Amino acid sequence: MNNLITDVKTLEIETLKNLKNSKARNTLRAYQSDFKDFSAFCSNNGFPSLPSQPKIIALYITNLSKSSKFSTLKRRIASISVIHKLKGHYLDTKHPVIMENLHGIKRTLGSRQKAKKPILINDLKLIINVISEEKIRDKALILLGFAGGFRRSELVNIYHEDIEFVTEGVKILIKRSKTDQTGEGSIKAIPYFDNQEFCPVISLKNYINSKSNIKNESRIFDISDKSVALIIKKYAEKAGLDSSKYAGHSLRSGFATTAAEFGAEERNIMAMTGHKTTQMVRRYIQDANLFKNNALNKIKI
Repeated sequence: MNNLITDVKTLEIETLKNLKNSKARNTLRAYQSDFKDFSAFCSNNGFPSLPSQPKIIALYITNLSKSSKFSTLKRRIASISVIHKLKGHYLDTKHPVIMENLHGIKRTLGSRQKAKKPILINDLKLIINVISEEKIRDKALILLGFAGGFRRSELVNIYHEDIEFVTEGVKILIKRSKTDQTGEGSIKAIPYFDNQEFCPVISLKNYINSKSNIKNESRIFDISDKSVALIIKKYAEKAGLDSSKYAGHSLRSGFATTAAEFGAEERNIMAMTGHKTTQMVRRYIQDANLFKNNALNKIKI
């Protein structure tokens, strides 16, 4: 009997490890950060945070809706649910008191996110032109981030061993991403640009050649994902752009929108960005075509 109890305890430990390993480290960190905010709300109001109840979740998101986007509310609920599962508690996040409350908030706030501006071709050129020659890393970071439609987390987790320069350009192995939690991996292929000044391949090669102590297990850009946004904002401001309207995602959305403007097919954009569904990519295409396919173009005054 004691052996059985020991075995069950071992199984419980292994199960918790599997649950944790099913999520990327950054994702788990985000869940924990969200749950910390929820715990603070519960502590301030005398509610238990673990385990919690649907009514408390509903009160929390109502309070949160006063200062947060609708997408943030949904993410917080998901985070609270995951932490409950990891701790062995059941929480019905589909309970009517939560879902009806969310529906009412959605009608009040609207669900469309106020997205940051994409960095388009003209913006990109302005930004690159203000980067001084000695800031070779920043130039490579921005050009590569744009050309590959990279997420910030992907960009800062490129290792030297993941890069292969070929005749056509460069191939970069993405070992894991937001939509590839199991680590199957994918390869982004970036060709040489005709204009060498704005060529991500040449810029990356120059940057790597400038680093004397780089090893295969070294990250190319040894910075955090938050630093990517700060670097973009810094040069956007130098270029005379409104830096508050740009963020780390601006490179990725800029690539997708620009590719759509130049007639790239939906599936080819998705192959580069790694989007698994068409919803977001079609939004980029729609934005790219706002003026191109505008009915007013047929009206001559």
